[in-house]
Amino acid sequence: MTLYLQSLKMHFKSLLEYKSSFIIGFLSQFLVFFTYYFIIIALFDKFDNVKGFTLYEVLLTFAIIQFGYAFNEVFARGIDKFDRLIINGSFDLLLLRPQKILLQVLCSEINYIKLSRLLQAIIVLIIAIVNLNLDWNIYKIITLILMLISSIIIFLAIFLLMASYCFLTVQGLEVRNVFTDGGKNLAQYPIGIFNKYFVIIFTFIIPYAFVNYYPLLFILGRLENKILIFSPLVVLLYLFISFKTFKWGMKKYTSTGS
Repeated sequence: MTLYLQSLKMHFKSLLEYKSSFIIGFLSQFLVFFTYYFIIIALFDKFDNVKGFTLYEVLLTFAIIQFGYAFNEVFARGIDKFDRLIINGSFDLLLLRPQKILLQVLCSEINYIKLSRLLQAIIVLIIAIVNLNLDWNIYKIITLILMLISSIIIFLAIFLLMASYCFLTVQGLEVRNVFTDGGKNLAQYPIGIFNKYFVIIFTFIIPYAFVNYYPLLFILGRLENKILIFSPLVVLLYLFISFKTFKWGMKKYTSTGS
């Protein structure tokens, strides 16, 4: 943990060497993110609801998914860009150092510019909560907290799976965008509004539904089963599988010869 905190400090110091670049990048990311927000606003300007879900209910799921994705873009960027380590041979150097591989990968790149997206997700989350006429209690608060944590975990798990794929090949990595950007754009809406086949895929193959759909139904009072409070914890199993897959990939790695 000490090494990771030192890495955070080092990356931040290097970023401040180019303050203008950081400010411009931060503002541009801030503006780009709000285009997604305005798209949802425009959608509900034409429709009162989407399969029974109102504007602020959708914004709640939007904020939760964007929060988890933005968090990983900031603090797990090294895993997201793992293919670069393989292509340029840097991964071989990591194997020689007396530190855990994943810790070194996490320290390799931290993108503070994406903090703007994390900030915006929090803003949209607050807007949604304030405008939702809900009877909040301790159970719903715990559920919301677990949804936010599980959103971070599921994208970390997906990044790990995509990193594992790099041990087999660095070609055709566009498939990564299907599960990261594509999955994010789909999961920012309640999964239940989609075709049943999509619901099955994003429940049992990539468990987005346990992040922002089933617990959402509990928060909204549409389902009363208290077991749904802990449904976001399903993603821990997904993270475990992703971690084991990454470890398996490392055993198959035979070096770039660098």
